[in-house]
Amino acid sequence: MIFRRFLVASILWIGLFAHAQNKQLLYDFTEIPQALMINPGMETDFKWYAGLTPLSGISFQAGSSGITVNDLFANDGLDFNDKVRDRAINDLSIRDELSGTFQIELLNGGFRGKDPNVFYSFGMYGEVDFINYWPKDYAILAFEGNADRINERFDLSHLKTRGEMLNVFHFGINKRMNRSLIIGARGKIYSSISDFNSSKNKGYFVTTEGENNIFANTLDADLELRTSGINEIEKAIDDENVPGTIIKRGFFGGNLGLGVDLGFTYFLNEQTVLTASLLDVGFIYHANAIENFSLKGNSTIEGIEIILPDALLDPDADFWEDLVDEVEALVPFAETTNGYITYRPTKLYASIRYNFGEPTQASADCDCDYGISGGGRLITKYRNSIGGQLYMVNRPRGPQSAITAFYQRRFGNFMALKTTYTADKFTLTNIGLGVNFQAGPVNLYFMADNLLAYQNIAASNYASFQFGLNIISWEKK
Repeated sequence: MIFRRFLVASILWIGLFAHAQNKQLLYDFTEIPQALMINPGMETDFKWYAGLTPLSGISFQAGSSGITVNDLFANDGLDFNDKVRDRAINDLSIRDELSGTFQIELLNGGFRGKDPNVFYSFGMYGEVDFINYWPKDYAILAFEGNADRINERFDLSHLKTRGEMLNVFHFGINKRMNRSLIIGARGKIYSSISDFNSSKNKGYFVTTEGENNIFANTLDADLELRTSGINEIEKAIDDENVPGTIIKRGFFGGNLGLGVDLGFTYFLNEQTVLTASLLDVGFIYHANAIENFSLKGNSTIEGIEIILPDALLDPDADFWEDLVDEVEALVPFAETTNGYITYRPTKLYASIRYNFGEPTQASADCDCDYGISGGGRLITKYRNSIGGQLYMVNRPRGPQSAITAFYQRRFGNFMALKTTYTADKFTLTNIGLGVNFQAGPVNLYFMADNLLAYQNIAASNYASFQFGLNIISWEKK
């Protein structure tokens, strides 16, 4: 039963769609409305904008640290089992991971209020997020067994995984407070479609010399898998009604939660800018379609004990069933429907940007240099920007971080480019490129990471892309 649940979850989170997502190319790309989603306190000059559903914003990211598809399946003449043993079983650590994030905007728009210093944004997007750390001791036990590992403890805490599918409804406010500071906040309602997590496991399994038999196996376990909505999806697969079930649960028919995004932009001077944002500070309370599985207890078993010839006198004796009953009595397996709370993978962004070069022509239809007025000060948008960014995300094995250096170039009002170099746990050679086109009110952007790996994508540890289409009207200055 547990295997089937994991199988369904794997199909949903890996098969259909392939770390929370680092959008370093989009962050602080102020020409693109979607950048407001990762800093609600971003500098804005839109009068209003509307995303063209379903193309207003699509992003995908997948990463695997420590191993690639090419490592296992390359036609290099090596035995596959040897590659699994050497490159996966022996080489990967419990901090190596397979992870992925997929987002699609279902609705996105924004408008400036009566107060020209206030900008409102709203919308809805679907998200899938998955992470699984390499369960090293489980893999060793499954691949090699325990025959040659007497007295070696297999650590059950190596199992850490989580995944979720949800819709997010949001409303944000962006306000220029004075000539130097812009702040923003966004409230969110989460509608969870399905969720699974198993991240607080403890215990061990060990084989030692026995007293009444050759070997004794000891299991000391405190394991738990919590799920919500997985059984609904499984039933929908049987009934061939997966889209209907996903839509129902995604529009407040699943489990609900609340969250908030916060952000700011601060001008140290006309050319030097600090920004930061904190995203998805929130939780989801899972109360319906719950199935939890746990294995808790301690047991030492020396196998089937048969005393001859007395055992032959009872033709109805079922020795294997007696062994199973004994194990279950000592290490009980339980299924519950208790509700639980999950916390969103909170993300932190920060950046420093230096602007230089000639000012660009105004985006708005006016005979003036581009500027944002507030508190009696004019902030100019320059042709060039350089800077650095920091990204952190909360994960089951602790925070993950990435650092980025970037250069941005604006070509009038028609096009803007941003190129990045990012170092994180997946790769130290991640070069990305983002391009934004503006044709009248039509806004189109494309972004891709880890470009050097595209010559052999199977040998890549990481892939990411984003694109979107909007209609924009600028505030007149």
